[in-house]
Amino acid sequence: MRGTDLPDHDVFPALDARFLEPIDAAALIPPGGATHPPRILLLYGSLRDRSYSRLLAYECARLLERFGCETRIYDPAGLPLPDGAPADHPKVQELRALSDWSEGQVWVSPERHGAITGIMKAQIDWIPLAIGAIRPTQGRTLAVCQVSGGSQSFNAVNTLRLLGRWMRMVTIPNQSSVSKAFQEFDDAGRMKPGPLYERVVDVMEELVKFTYLTRDRSAYLTSRYSERREAGLKAESAAADLARRSGATG
Repeated sequence: MRGTDLPDHDVFPALDARFLEPIDAAALIPPGGATHPPRILLLYGSLRDRSYSRLLAYECARLLERFGCETRIYDPAGLPLPDGAPADHPKVQELRALSDWSEGQVWVSPERHGAITGIMKAQIDWIPLAIGAIRPTQGRTLAVCQVSGGSQSFNAVNTLRLLGRWMRMVTIPNQSSVSKAFQEFDDAGRMKPGPLYERVVDVMEELVKFTYLTRDRSAYLTSRYSERREAGLKAESAAADLARRSGATG
């Protein structure tokens, strides 16, 4: 789903627009860099009819669209368990294609038993660290958020940070933890005004800025000595083998 498909995607009842600054993309884009809207994928971790992680992801998508991004929201319903189906399963292919399309991501998980949900983890597990020479998430920006039914907690966002680091993503410093989420959304599913909403705005604003800053530089930022050495040695070995074969047949 696109963020623009959300109901009232351009209506912000909790936002004080007097203090919202537009993103100055020109100040963040390097000379000759891409000028298209940042492409952001949003994942959420619950299948409940009234899923607060989904409602928070929707709020994030609306804000990202307001900041000039292009968004996609992945629906995890029907996604098989990791290794429970072949990788050509349509829901797996959809998720991987969206991850490849994205330049940044937002992960929103409920906290369940002090950690992220299995639904959230399954989505991350289906996005492999590497497919051949391609690393589907390396260098992409990431914002992490959580919702919980009780008091303030950071267990889920801490776990998401660990996973983001393992997926070689650029996880931004700010994060959002919405405690007692049942109190923070109105009957229409919109987040109410208050400090928790303001933090969500902060996080999305920061994600957009970091995405502009890094997307044209991600290949350089993630270039590593160990990987260059491994590739170089393989190339040298292949060249030596070719020279030997050529000498043997000359």
